[in-house]
Amino acid sequence: MTPYILIKQGDFDLMDTETQTRVTDWLAKADLRPTRQRLALASLLVGDGQDRHVTAESLHAASQSSEDAVSLATVYNTLRAFCDAGLVQEVTVDGSKSYFDTRTDDHPHFYWEDEMRLTDAPADQLEILRLPEAPEGTEVSKVDVVIRLRRR
Repeated sequence: MTPYILIKQGDFDLMDTETQTRVTDWLAKADLRPTRQRLALASLLVGDGQDRHVTAESLHAASQSSEDAVSLATVYNTLRAFCDAGLVQEVTVDGSKSYFDTRTDDHPHFYWEDEMRLTDAPADQLEILRLPEAPEGTEVSKVDVVIRLRRR
């Protein structure tokens, strides 16, 4: 499990200056208003400066472990706002399971089926030589690569 920074309800001021700056700058680069819920969830996502892959449920559980708990619906809505703002990217591993990645550049992923865990895969080892032509009137906006792994 990825470590999280926990903040107390209404006590954003108790975070160290570096964490406060990281969190507020992250929200500001997308012109998102720093609401209490956004600050709480942003601190869990990027407060320590590390990239992570979370599900809405795992982020909700982390928020419940702090005094600044938010509802699961708020987690989903906030993650959607973060996606729309380009702060996180959604990686869908099947029709019912999405992960949210704080690293937003194009890069491949490993999905560890036995552990239901998503990690970054080495981009320098991936080689895509050709894509099929997009149907008329469309263009390729992004290529997601999720490599599924399981133990032998």
